[in-house]
Amino acid sequence: MKDSPVVKWFTSREGLYYLALALLLVVVLPVMLDAFRLNMVGKYLTYAFVAIGLVMCWGKAGILSLGQGVFFGLGGYCMAMYLKLEASTPEATAIQSTPGIPDFMDWNQITALPWFWEPFNSFAFTLIAVIGVPVLLAFIIGVAMFTRRVGGVYFAIITQAIAAILTILIIGQQGYTGGINGITDLRTLMGWDIRTDEAKTALYFVTVALLFVCLFAARLIQKRKLGRILVAMSTQENRVRFSGYDVAAFKIFVFCLAAAFAGIGGALFTLSVGFMSPSFIGIVASIEMVIFCALGGRLSILGAVYGALLVNAAKSGFSESFPELWPFAMGALFIGVVLAFPNGLAGLYQTYVMPLEDRLFRRKRGSVEGRNVAATAPANIKDLEDKASNYDSMIDQYSPEKS
Repeated sequence: MKDSPVVKWFTSREGLYYLALALLLVVVLPVMLDAFRLNMVGKYLTYAFVAIGLVMCWGKAGILSLGQGVFFGLGGYCMAMYLKLEASTPEATAIQSTPGIPDFMDWNQITALPWFWEPFNSFAFTLIAVIGVPVLLAFIIGVAMFTRRVGGVYFAIITQAIAAILTILIIGQQGYTGGINGITDLRTLMGWDIRTDEAKTALYFVTVALLFVCLFAARLIQKRKLGRILVAMSTQENRVRFSGYDVAAFKIFVFCLAAAFAGIGGALFTLSVGFMSPSFIGIVASIEMVIFCALGGRLSILGAVYGALLVNAAKSGFSESFPELWPFAMGALFIGVVLAFPNGLAGLYQTYVMPLEDRLFRRKRGSVEGRNVAATAPANIKDLEDKASNYDSMIDQYSPEKS
């Protein structure tokens, strides 16, 4: 039993990091926080889905997207459309001039449910759309850009422009999207009242469970050959292309993967807060999502989770006292991260805490081939510290990014 790969992984450094995060989210926070604060943490965790996707897209593959809010918002709007239709039964909307349609449609003199709203009467279709719609848009963007070898700052600007365009489109089509107010007054999910404290607590644990699914999916990819190709692409794209790999296909894949994660986060966000508006799609929201990833560490999927939690907690606390100063604080934070610790919190942990762990517990660090290097003599401590520069943040193996 001790030789089981699962047991070995859970007792490794990486496995302990995952267990620590699970303990924090499943045990510590639910015990310490009331239902309202726990729901706020659940809302913060929905942004972690976007940050994990950005780690794979930006940190691993070198594709900086400044429009991840688009995919987050699309997933959220898909879920909001289903919830709004469920709340717009003929009985609940009897006072409207046209019962059975969302209230904002009635206000805008729309007398029949639009055709593209009809499928969202089905919960199964909604679950597919939450992932499928963001992935489809990401695929279209990816094919249009990556097959033409558009990348770097040009791709970042294009994704930012798409975020601005979609925001304007949603606001302009008020009768079909709710306009600037978005889709609000969402009450039930398949008859289950999502506004109660018990429902919000249950949704929190659902969010945590899906977050770990995405974490392990990202980890599985980065441990495989696919992950190594993505990393190689970010530093030596031409060499990967000349080796016979279709670089555009790999970029499209990881971009769609990040969109899928963001769509899931957006749907959970809608369930947690009870509405969705275009303010979560635009340029500001998308840049904030990049900051979550940068603060946690753009090379660490676990760091992305902590980055999303810390930035959003700071945003809530700071904006309660100084709401007008928060945008300046966010800008200063981003500048500080870039200048002071570009590898984020995970980089700081790697530099200052991991060497202490090795000294206190004399842990064995695995090499790329699986060989162990024991920290047994004081003379070897310096060598281990030198090798720490090639150690991937919060991952129990040497980083292929630096090998």
